[in-house]
Amino acid sequence: MSEDENIVVLTDDEGNDHEFEVLQILEIDDAEYAILLPLEQEGEEDEAVILKIGVDENGDEVLYDIEDDDEWEMVAQAWQECADDMDGEFDF
Repeated sequence: MSEDENIVVLTDDEGNDHEFEVLQILEIDDAEYAILLPLEQEGEEDEAVILKIGVDENGDEVLYDIEDDDEWEMVAQAWQECADDMDGEFDF
């Protein structure tokens, strides 16, 4: 897999593009979640972003914000356990 395959570009509400590195895809309870790291870091700490992977009405794969707090906490905990196993530390 090339490095470019690990990069996604997301567009914010104002139409600005932002590049993210896909750190990992987690599968939890028949759902998939993308752990993304912004390539444009403003601070010194790595701040990962968690988005849910879904499919839109056209059958295209899309990323959604996780709106349920319990679901977000479950995924964040699973990712933190993976990051700890890899001896890394990320903030959410």
